[in-house]
Amino acid sequence: QVQLVESRGGLVQAGGSLRLSCAASGRTFIFSSAAMHWFRQAPGKEREFVAGIGWTSFTQYADFVKRRFTISRDNAKNTVYLQMNSLKPEDTAVYFCAARRRELVSSTPSDNDYWGQGTQVTVSS
Repeated sequence: QVQLVESRGGLVQAGGSLRLSCAASGRTFIFSSAAMHWFRQAPGKEREFVAGIGWTSFTQYADFVKRRFTISRDNAKNTVYLQMNSLKPEDTAVYFCAARRRELVSSTPSDNDYWGQGTQVTVSS
């Protein structure tokens, strides 16, 4: 059984910052060789790709978060992070951590094998 547990999100003012973390566990899951992703879903919208990091720490970002968000990983802690700066009201969504057993980043939600339960991020104007 693989579990992904996101940190609590929160309420932040526009222009503020927030860091999310996602801790992975599971006997059969080799974190260091997995691609890790963050997706988000706003009310009434489809789940969308935010950022991904591969096993070599190659990173990929959605255009709407470039230069504002940073994804990173700590393989010793089996944890992936999402540092979010210059937050905007349109960043309000439930943020999900996802893991893909393959090493390469994919922006397609269905390519991921495991999902966290999601954490709410609300940005006030």
